[in-house]
Amino acid sequence: MKKVLVTGAFGQLGTELRLLTEGRSDFVFTDIRSDEQVRGLDICDRKAVDRMIVEENVGVIINCAAYTNVNAAETDTALCQLINATGPGVLARAALRHNAAIIHISTEYVFDGRKSTGYRETDRRHPLSAYGRSKRDGEDAVRNSGCRGLVIRTSWLYSPFGNNFVKTMLRLGAERPEVGVVCDQVGSPTYARDLAEAILSILPRIGERHGEIYHFTNDGVCSWAEFAATIMREAGLPCQVKPITTAEYPTPAVRPAHSTMSKAKIVRAFGIRLKPWEESLKDCLKRL
Repeated sequence: MKKVLVTGAFGQLGTELRLLTEGRSDFVFTDIRSDEQVRGLDICDRKAVDRMIVEENVGVIINCAAYTNVNAAETDTALCQLINATGPGVLARAALRHNAAIIHISTEYVFDGRKSTGYRETDRRHPLSAYGRSKRDGEDAVRNSGCRGLVIRTSWLYSPFGNNFVKTMLRLGAERPEVGVVCDQVGSPTYARDLAEAILSILPRIGERHGEIYHFTNDGVCSWAEFAATIMREAGLPCQVKPITTAEYPTPAVRPAHSTMSKAKIVRAFGIRLKPWEESLKDCLKRL
C-alpha cells in the first residue's frame, strides 16, 4: 500500500493533518526533530529523503515544512532559503525519481499586494520580502522538477497550535485594555483545520497534474484590525482594538497590503466548500 509522507508535522498544518488521520497506517509524519509519533527527517538531505520514500513505500508527499518567521528571514536569509526553496526541490526531485506526487504549500507573500482584486494563480509574482522570495523559489523548484503534484497557496494561517495571530491576540487581549493593530493590510484568514481537510479531499485526485497552482483560504476578506476585533468579541475579551497604519507599526519585512486570492480554480477543480472565516474562527476558539 502506498503511503503519504507529511513533512513539517509539528507545524500548524502538520498537526491538524496528524489529528485528522489519527489511527491510519498509511500516513508517515516527519519533522526535523522527532518523538514517538513523528520521525526525524531533514528535507534537504537527498539520501535521507530517498531512503524514507523507499522504506515507507511513499506515493504522495505533503510538504508542510517551512521557515515562517517573516521578520527574522530578513537577516536569517540563508536558512530561510534552505528550508523554503532548497528543501522543496529535494522533495520534488525525489518524488520524480520514485514516481510519487507532491502537494507543496506556498503563500500569498509571493505577491506584492498592489492588486486591488483577488490574485489569480497566473498573476505575476513580485515578492517584497526574503520570506516571499524563498517561497517563490520553492514553487519554482517544485514546478521545474517535472514531478506530479500541485502547489497550494494559502494566507494568514492560524490554529490552536504553535504561534499565530489568533493566539497572540488572545494573549494581548487578556493582558491589555487596548491593542493597536494594522488596518491597511487586507487579506483572508485561513483556519489550518480547513486547509488540512481540503488537502485530504484532494489527495486521491492528484492524477497527472504537474505543478498546477491553486489558492485556498477561508471565504471573506478583512483587515488585520477587523480580524483582531472579531477575535476579541468572540472570545469575550474587553480589550479594544485601535486601528493603526503600517507606517505606525514598521517591521523588518515588508508585507503585501492587499493579499486576497481568488479561489475559483480550486472550487471548480475539486468541489471544495469554502467556509466563511468568521465561522472557522469560532470553531478554533472553541478548541482553545
